Parts: sequence; structure tokens; C-alpha cells
Amino acid sequence: MKQLLFVIAFAAIAQGASAQTVDVGYPPPKSPFRDLEYHQEFTVFGGYFAAASDPASAAPKSAPMEGIRYEVTVGGPAQIVARFARVNSQRNVIDATAPAASRILRSESWPLYIVDAGMSLNLTGQRTFHGVVPVIYTGVGLVSDLDKKETIDPFNIGTNFAFSFAGGLRVVPGGRFQIRADVGTYLYQIKYPTGYYVITSDKTSVVPAAQAKNSWKRNGAFTLGASYLLFR
Repeated sequence: MKQLLFVIAFAAIAQGASAQTVDVGYPPPKSPFRDLEYHQEFTVFGGYFAAASDPASAAPKSAPMEGIRYEVTVGGPAQIVARFARVNSQRNVIDATAPAASRILRSESWPLYIVDAGMSLNLTGQRTFHGVVPVIYTGVGLVSDLDKKETIDPFNIGTNFAFSFAGGLRVVPGGRFQIRADVGTYLYQIKYPTGYYVITSDKTSVVPAAQAKNSWKRNGAFTLGASYLLFR
């Protein structure tokens, strides 16, 4: 009799455990997760470049930006990413020999070009959660104003290394299209010319003597893009 009661009790416990397993799982049609079917994407994006503060008021300013992005899944949740962006910026042309009141001569179109490559990581793995994939990205590349120069103002960006960091959301409703939004940072160095430190007739200079000639600037970027997905 004891053996029969033991068998009945064991069967009841096993059945309860099985029922709990069914309760916490999701039938495939009702699961909030969906596998990502495509392994490459081409994105066209636009947004806004938020330039860092500049004590000289000479560096390219905040402006709209646009660009393209291509990424390829390389295994698990990771992608290799390449990006190109153009910032439709302007900057003040400065006469460093003039007093502060008349130092800024004009504002001139001064576009920036940024190219970088790096790694992106899907935080939900190779699948969506309710059609959304949170992502993080880090990369390295170049920022350039194509060595544009002004005769009277020696300042320019030239071509410098840039480090980039970003986070965002991919919205994947199904099919070959998705929408993505990203918030990130471009970190690069600018260099002030020696003339910016010369004291003028009003006892001022473009930048104070304590300002380093080489300065790292952290510039924000906010973009919204549309992607076409390729290759299952």
C-alpha cells in the first residue's frame, strides 16, 4: 500500500511540474520573440549633429546630417558595420588679429565628412522582442573637412581619427524593411592655430593662453533611418 501511495504521489508531483512548464512557456505563434530572418542590411539615415562647445567659436557648428550604413551579421548577435555621414555644417571665419568686437568676419558653409567601421551587438540576440531589437555600437574611423582653408583664418579640421559610440533601436515589423533610431557620439580632436593665442589691441585673444592647442571634442548625433534587409 505504501508503495502504491508513493507512486501516486510521484505521478502527481510530475504532472504538476509539467503543468507549470506549460504555463510559463509560449506557444510559437504567441511568443514575443521572433528570429531575425535576414543577415545584412542597407540603411539610409538622416538626423542632427550636435557639435561640442568651442571656446574659439571657430569649429564647425551643430547642423543636420545624412548618411548611409551597411552591416553584416558575423555570428550570434554581432554585426560588422560600416557608416558614412555628411554634416551640413557652418563655421565662423575669424580674423585673429582683430579685437573681439570685430573678430568674426562671417559664417561660411563648412561640411564635415565622417566614415567609420566597427561592431554592433543586438541585446536580444539574433531575434526581436515584440518586433524591437535594442543595439549598441562602437567603431573607429576618420572625420574630415577635406582640408578646406580660408586665407585669413588658418583654422581647419583637416583629417583626424574619430571614435564612435552609439545605442539604438531597430523596429522590425517583418518583411524586408525596418526602421531604426540611434543616439551616439563622435569623439575627435581639433587643433587651434598659434595665431589664436596672440593678444590683440583690446588685450584679448581668440582663446585664452590656458586653452590646450589640441582638444578632444565629444559631439552628439541623433539619427532616424530606413533599412532594406538582404540575404537570409
